[in-house]
Amino acid sequence: MVAYRVAHFFYSLKLFFIARFISQVSRWATGIEIHPGAKIGERFFIDHGMGVVIGETAIIGDDVLLYQGVTLGGTGIEKGKRHPTIGNNVVIGGGAKVLGNISIGDNSYIGANAVVINDVPPNSTVVGVPGRITKQDGKKIDVSLDHIHTLDPIMQSIEELQKKIEALEKKKQP
Repeated sequence: MVAYRVAHFFYSLKLFFIARFISQVSRWATGIEIHPGAKIGERFFIDHGMGVVIGETAIIGDDVLLYQGVTLGGTGIEKGKRHPTIGNNVVIGGGAKVLGNISIGDNSYIGANAVVINDVPPNSTVVGVPGRITKQDGKKIDVSLDHIHTLDPIMQSIEELQKKIEALEKKKQP
């Protein structure tokens, strides 16, 4: 965080080369990539930080905890704000991806390996791919997370092709 704060200082002075140089040396040494343009609040903590990536326009509130492999990234090359805004008292589990110009509300929890592409209201728990809110304001939300019985689109396509082949073979036979 010290390296980030120094890099951010140079970035705010528009000394971009120095800022990026410090950022890249820090990334090499720690495995944590924080763009010097990101805005990070107080008492921010990265636990087992290898692979953490924080994009240029990300805004992170106070008392935020990130685990290993978290990405606060953009979804394209558009101009302007393209990274997430994280509220206060948020925990983001290992491997989670929070993508695009979205907001994560205060006191929320993002589960490990979740992929969040939509805004999350305050006091929420989000899990899954794509991320779904499963708890809000202490109340469970009925969401189907039954991955065992989820339809497999590839297998469905193969079955449809098999039926078409069988129909064509029947037409071909005299």
